Amino acid sequence: MVSKETDDDFLFLAEDEPAAPVNEQTLGEWHLLIVDDDEEIHTVTKLALSDLTVLGRRLVFHHAYSGKEAVEFLRHNPETALVLLDVVMETDDAGLRVVQRIRDELMMDELRIVLRTGQPGYAPEENVIKEYDINDYKTKTELTRSKLVTSIIASLRSYQQIRTINQSRRGLQKIINAGANLLEQHSLHEFSEGVVTQISSLIGLHAEGVLCAQIEDDGSASENIYVLGAAGNYAPYIKCQLDRLDNERIVEQISKCLTTRQHLFTDKDTVLYLGNETHSAAVYIETNRPIDALDRQLIEVFLSNISIGYENVTLFQQLKHAAYIDPLTKTPNRNEFIQILQDTKRYEAENNVAVLIDINHFSDVNDGLGQDVGNELLIAVTFRLIEHFGVTAQLGRIGADVFGLVGPESELTPERLQAVFNQPFHASEHALQVDATFGLCRLIDTATQGLTILKHVYIALNKAKKQIGTNYQYYIADMEEEMAERLALLRMLRQDFSNDRLELWYQPQVSLKNHQVVGMEALLRWPQANGQFISPAVFIPLAEYSGLIVEIGSWVLEQACIQVKKLEQQGFSELRIAVNVSMPQFRNHGFVQSVIDCVNRYQVRPASLELEITESVVMDEPKIVIEALQKLKSFGIKVAIDDFGIGFSSLSYLQQLPLDRIKVDRAFIRDINQAAGEVIAETIISLGKRLHLSTIAEGVETKDQEQAVKAMGCDEVQGFMYAKPMPPDELLLFLQQQKRD
Repeated sequence: MVSKETDDDFLFLAEDEPAAPVNEQTLGEWHLLIVDDDEEIHTVTKLALSDLTVLGRRLVFHHAYSGKEAVEFLRHNPETALVLLDVVMETDDAGLRVVQRIRDELMMDELRIVLRTGQPGYAPEENVIKEYDINDYKTKTELTRSKLVTSIIASLRSYQQIRTINQSRRGLQKIINAGANLLEQHSLHEFSEGVVTQISSLIGLHAEGVLCAQIEDDGSASENIYVLGAAGNYAPYIKCQLDRLDNERIVEQISKCLTTRQHLFTDKDTVLYLGNETHSAAVYIETNRPIDALDRQLIEVFLSNISIGYENVTLFQQLKHAAYIDPLTKTPNRNEFIQILQDTKRYEAENNVAVLIDINHFSDVNDGLGQDVGNELLIAVTFRLIEHFGVTAQLGRIGADVFGLVGPESELTPERLQAVFNQPFHASEHALQVDATFGLCRLIDTATQGLTILKHVYIALNKAKKQIGTNYQYYIADMEEEMAERLALLRMLRQDFSNDRLELWYQPQVSLKNHQVVGMEALLRWPQANGQFISPAVFIPLAEYSGLIVEIGSWVLEQACIQVKKLEQQGFSELRIAVNVSMPQFRNHGFVQSVIDCVNRYQVRPASLELEITESVVMDEPKIVIEALQKLKSFGIKVAIDDFGIGFSSLSYLQQLPLDRIKVDRAFIRDINQAAGEVIAETIISLGKRLHLSTIAEGVETKDQEQAVKAMGCDEVQGFMYAKPMPPDELLLFLQQQKRD
């Protein structure tokens, strides 16, 4: 082995040209590790290079005296740029093993390595360079200061190039990842905070003192700039006006960026412009150092990559705003009101009440005066509600003509709610006096979910609508149980009707002249598995409410026609069957034709089918009912009015109806032995005679009742005295028995 003493002064060998003095301004540092087991090599190397600057940066020297020590130093100092590494130290190949660990174990691919050896024959230069990523390989005897400086400059330039490439690659990867994460955000605040955090990460900073701001209205006024997202000390100011930060420099820099629409780079901070002519934002970062050219390029690429995302999230925010704000009244809509209910229940349930306000007959305003006047009325109601309750309660528009309020029960009383509607509302040139119905629910008496709370208030509102004498109702738990029972019953009705479990029974109608059956009334029956029947008074209103009555009504008409046909085939050709018809059937545009088609399909006489309507049906939609009955009457179908006198109907409508028969309600027959009952029954029968209509009394159960109506001139009777309602097979036997008698 060659003695190290022969190379101690290698750095001072004669050079072809003296090195020129360097007068560069230092703008940073290069960290250089000298690895050699000879203390003097460390000293003379540092001495020879102490005044050297490379690419404007000075050298900072670190020292290791063994391969193991070198690896441990590099493990904790990954920013080291260059290693001057002796090959022969504790072993002949110690330096080469260090190279291997640097590359394979520490994964330091950017670090540049210059091998130095005093034994040139030990490791062939070509094999070493090929096998390991080594920047240079020199023997100590050939290293003059000039050659060492040249090797170091070349190595550091290589380091900087590799590092720049890798930084760009990592930066681009960060941009891709950050952009992908940000583009998944729908919240403007989360997106803005993400931009702040990602930019800080991109340029190697902790996201401290960072915020986003957006112009609203006039960008030159700082009071119109709002914090959208922030990190670090500024996080509490999200959603606040920028002036709240109480930092003149930040306000000034952001305002300048938004006004000039340009990035600002200073030694203290960086302000980045994001957006377009429609959506503008500024990202302020306290860098406390200049941003180098490479980081600026990465930021430019990043901002370009996410600008569309910012536009999209801004548009999404506008859509979200539209999704939760009623466009007409500018108050929370149903979705937002549900959230308000839930939040109030969670944090302030005690002593608070939820209210629904339903404007009565609002559709009449729309239909009679036009939708524009209707809209103006809604706005006027909104202003009146805000005037009365805006300070203490939160208001929302829940439906077309339904408003919601949440606030203290002491304020939202039925009396104070009613006071809102005591005076007319001005809409266009109209002064409109409208009434309202109120549903109220104490939050301590309801659920935690906003949607369930709203359901409970609606239950109270619907209950109030059905009441007579008062226009408000508080929710109690029994109401929901009642509603649940009704819904369960309706589901069961749908299922049983679908499975053909409903039955049509018939109650004979008898002529008082000869006591012969002249017709039957078809009565719907709903049998249960236990042999009992659910009353039509219970399930018919449910069917009407749900609309199922239209399908059931068609089935009843069809069954009645089938029964008429069967009776004709058995020799009972002059009998009629009366079928009850409800208002939802009349509202069905195909109702009249469906009746005619059914009669034609089963080839029965139109006169054998009689439609019974109640006074309430006529009074609900007189025009629709009268027009439909006139068409059916012209086809030959009979028409009777049922429960006459119960609904206080107008005699003018009675005159317009194409009637064949009037039925005297059982309530008057039951009281016929009393003076009032007798007068009413006699009046109805007399009225029928004067209008040339047949009359039939229902509910006749005694001989006295029969004699009374007969004396009044009634034509026909129906009741338990003659026959109870019976299924088709029993009806046929009944008719056959009567024929034999």
